[in-house]
Amino acid sequence: MHETPFLAACQELSTRLRAEIRDLVGTEQGGVEIGMGADHTPTEVIDAVAESLVLDHLRRSGICRRVFSEEAGEVPLPGDGGTIYLDPIDGTYNAVAGIPFYAISLGYAIDGQMQEGYVMDLASGEEFYAIRGGGAFQNGMPMCVSDVSSLHTCAMSLYGKKFDPASILRLGSEIRRWRLFGASALELCYVACGRIDGFVDLRNTLRIIDAAAGMLICTEAGGVVSGPDGGGVSFPDDVSAGRCMVATNAVIHRKVIEYLR
Repeated sequence: MHETPFLAACQELSTRLRAEIRDLVGTEQGGVEIGMGADHTPTEVIDAVAESLVLDHLRRSGICRRVFSEEAGEVPLPGDGGTIYLDPIDGTYNAVAGIPFYAISLGYAIDGQMQEGYVMDLASGEEFYAIRGGGAFQNGMPMCVSDVSSLHTCAMSLYGKKFDPASILRLGSEIRRWRLFGASALELCYVACGRIDGFVDLRNTLRIIDAAAGMLICTEAGGVVSGPDGGGVSFPDDVSAGRCMVATNAVIHRKVIEYLR
């Protein structure tokens, strides 16, 4: 795996971030609400600490000219290059509750096209990375999606609307294992490495900062990402704009879309 300036910066800042938030994970202090983020959801102490560290590192690294981040929104930076879509902690609830499934997600785009994606599991230190046209990697080793072809034997993360679960139940009744991990960036990476066979989110709350890196990682690993109707997924540069998404190992994608229709 060839190291790029983006990848080197991501690895350095993520290692620092793990150490910085360690004493906040699983604590009431980490979950104290201190404001409202640009995504129109409450900002908790652990979010603010994480975002401050990451933005400071990106500002010094000079690898991008702007960042879209969960709490701060659009942040211009003095560097060159493209745009980074950042979620400093995807799965904040898990982190505050002490559930070891939360991650940092960074997607790097030039002229609106995602070029590199990086996700680190902040609980375990496991890394997922992809570069457009160059494949996807798990801890530096090539990875690919599963080859499961039957819904009756697959495992999927399925998220339906809280007050309208019917849209997801038909599909849920067909699959073997239904999982809800609570950190979409990391779940997309789990599809990419074959731990689960699909990720479906129909809540219309998935944002570009959640999905930018994971979408590239999943597709570079051989998966398919679409909207619930099978068409493309398009995100505006707005950290509060939500979308729905279906990501699978490609083999079962058409079957999943049929059930959602």
